[in-house]
Amino acid sequence: MKRTLRTTLLTTGALIAALGVPATPAHADAPEPRIDLRVLVVSDGGPATDAIAAELDAAGTPYTEIDLTRSDRPVIDAGYLADTVDGRERARFQAVVLPNDNPFPANSPEMTALAAYEKAYDIPQVDAYTYARPEAGLQYPIHGGYSGSVDGVRARVTDAGRSGPFGYLDGPVPFEDNSPTVGESYAYLSTPAAGADFTPYVEAAIPGTAKRGSLVGEYRHDGRRELVVTFVYNRHQQQFRLLARGIVEWMTGGVRLGASRNYFAVHVDDVFAADDRWNSTLDCTPGDVDCTDPNATPDPIRMTPRDVDHAVAWQRERDFTLDFAYNGAGSADHRQDNDGADPLADRLIAERDEFRWINHTYTHAFLGCEQDTTVVPWRCATNADGTTKWVSREDVSDEIAANRAWGRRAGLPQDDSELVTGEHSGLRVLPQQTADNPNLALALADNGVTWLASDNSREPDQRRVGPATSVPRYPVNVFYNAGRAADQVDEYNWIYTARAQGGSGICEDNPATTTCLPAPLDPATGYQEHIVPVERQIALGHVLANDPKPHFIHQSNLAEDRIAYPVLDGVLDGYAALFAENTPVVNLRMKDIGRELQRRAAWRDAVRDGRVTAYRVGDTVTVESPDGVAVPATMPDGTTRAGAAFGEAYAGERSGWTASAGAPLTLTLPASAAPAAAGGTTADADGSAPAPDTRVPEGVAEPVTPRAGG
Repeated sequence: MKRTLRTTLLTTGALIAALGVPATPAHADAPEPRIDLRVLVVSDGGPATDAIAAELDAAGTPYTEIDLTRSDRPVIDAGYLADTVDGRERARFQAVVLPNDNPFPANSPEMTALAAYEKAYDIPQVDAYTYARPEAGLQYPIHGGYSGSVDGVRARVTDAGRSGPFGYLDGPVPFEDNSPTVGESYAYLSTPAAGADFTPYVEAAIPGTAKRGSLVGEYRHDGRRELVVTFVYNRHQQQFRLLARGIVEWMTGGVRLGASRNYFAVHVDDVFAADDRWNSTLDCTPGDVDCTDPNATPDPIRMTPRDVDHAVAWQRERDFTLDFAYNGAGSADHRQDNDGADPLADRLIAERDEFRWINHTYTHAFLGCEQDTTVVPWRCATNADGTTKWVSREDVSDEIAANRAWGRRAGLPQDDSELVTGEHSGLRVLPQQTADNPNLALALADNGVTWLASDNSREPDQRRVGPATSVPRYPVNVFYNAGRAADQVDEYNWIYTARAQGGSGICEDNPATTTCLPAPLDPATGYQEHIVPVERQIALGHVLANDPKPHFIHQSNLAEDRIAYPVLDGVLDGYAALFAENTPVVNLRMKDIGRELQRRAAWRDAVRDGRVTAYRVGDTVTVESPDGVAVPATMPDGTTRAGAAFGEAYAGERSGWTASAGAPLTLTLPASAAPAAAGGTTADADGSAPAPDTRVPEGVAEPVTPRAGG
């Protein structure tokens, strides 16, 4: 059993420090300052600040971004950073993110203003990617440290990191190494400078030594606190995704608007039906509308009762539930052809409570335009006047209603508000069908459908379709027409290799495609050695990105060689090796995913339009938001709302959504003490901290910012 690590919360004193309450008020009778729950992100256009901004955006944490490359940007001065509201001092930002420890020219008044602001209100500063140097609390790398690639390095969280902002991690922090020819991560590894109050949170071995150097650490000096990050990254890389939550936790002290989870859901389409098999001789799928070879005879793939038993056992072992999108006609047709027998359906129905069920229409018919299959690729049939022939409202409605009725007779625990149409049809399909079938929305209304699946590779954004809201799904690159690993590899080679290698040439025609292969995969080993790791990494990347969108595969992938399981196991095993038990994977059904996406969009719009105000005064957090817009927030354990515990426990914090009824949301934080004094030098005579010296000593190479790969 994995140990449960301590909470990620900082000490109560550090919580006050993180929100910027001054240790000593300017006047004994002065009211406590107001600290607005907003982050200031100062960007130089580099990938590191962009990654942190993306993390804040995904969680719904308000931030203001200043682009240093723009001549029309605001000047950062005392008036920009703080003011007075209703007779109370206000710090406008609870944290500051800089590209490095000092991105301004020497003796810059802007850096002086930031340093004074951070000291006055105890506002933390994140150095998104900085050189290891004494001004950042570290020795120069030439003094027993290291500067260079950290591709493939397995960093570790220190005891201080585990008991502090990175307590949700329970394993190494692996750095990506996706290509031997591309540098993906560059770092400065170094130890704390002599006399520096520096606490490493994430370390890696310094090559050629027995020492470990800091990659992420906290530097306290001059009455200020900095989180010093000395490796470059972009928003997609796994090492950043693993550490992003901790970076935000540190800068906000666990008190912030926004919430995040690690989500994973898997839809299995075409259950009860059969999927046609890829033909490696014809390089197409007999039964598909675009496979017109006269020798093309369909070869169906269909689960067996043993495959159902395996799925049930797998779910119980993994504590994970699959969503089965079903087509009732698949069983009805099988019984008709087999004297009423269908052992697969009998077994699935007997085990129906083990799965979640989604209506996938009765026959899996194409519900968009009527397809003209006399040409390849197919096109939409037209009326005499040239207008598109659409599948009728009645036919679309019948597909939905007949399948629902079949599912009810079978006792499937389905939710009538959810629908996955065959091939996501009815929605626009480029290039053939440039608009939705106008009859789709009417049929959805006829049947009370409010959540409609869409293909994220075509439409990544949620949208309205009549009474329904779309739920984009990620296609897993394990093909619907493959039940055996050899078939998957053959089709994969056909799609992703050049014509000269026997492939389709799609990559030659679309050079931006990143999946292209330099040579065909080995039919015997290509699936396990190439396809599984690639698909595992892609799906795990979605899980780590606070992305609730479901992934979808097909029932054929649970049959024969059961090729889906190595990918799913890879995601879940990889996750378990990285995270503590207090940070579980969240496995939602389709309508709950839709609601999560929907309320995120409403919150994002409200924040963007300036309709949200949130601040902390002492131990009270107040949030004002529009009526009907739910508020996401993350708070320390022990936070209460009207005397009751706030939110849900996740990653050592309390977080969740709170419905807004027009009145301000008020939260009470746990009792807190004054923060411990930060070490360092004294301030200037005027009370402001001196601006750091950005000069590099003679003989020490200037820091470089290599390209972040991945």
